[in-house]
Amino acid sequence: MENTNTSTLQNFFRILLGLFMITAALGHFTFQRQDFQAQVPNWVPLDKDLVVILSGIVEIILGLVLIFLTQYKVKIGIGLAIFYVLVFPGNIAQYVNGTSALGLDTDESRLIRLFFQPVLIFWALWSTGALAVLLKKK
Repeated sequence: MENTNTSTLQNFFRILLGLFMITAALGHFTFQRQDFQAQVPNWVPLDKDLVVILSGIVEIILGLVLIFLTQYKVKIGIGLAIFYVLVFPGNIAQYVNGTSALGLDTDESRLIRLFFQPVLIFWALWSTGALAVLLKKK
């Protein structure tokens, strides 16, 4: 897949998203570990703590490569968008089960968060230039 030039604004938001991912990953390993466990749906056939640790590892890797491996930014953007789709069932489970975690302690706040996931997907695709590449292929 080809790489593409991105604007200064896109680069700023790509790096910001990378920092966000690294910060979230650190939360997986430390002070937000139990909150992230609360988001793992009960139907996932793995230990919730293991899922949190593994997803934290993926997040820190994605955050670092998003910032530093710019020659692969389109592929990384697509990979991050896929990651956001894969973790979305956890957000749905948190809403459906009424689980309070990560500061989301009302049904309204949990519902609003569901609508933020497409924003993250768009952010990953736009800031890396992946959106332009994907639209150009059509």
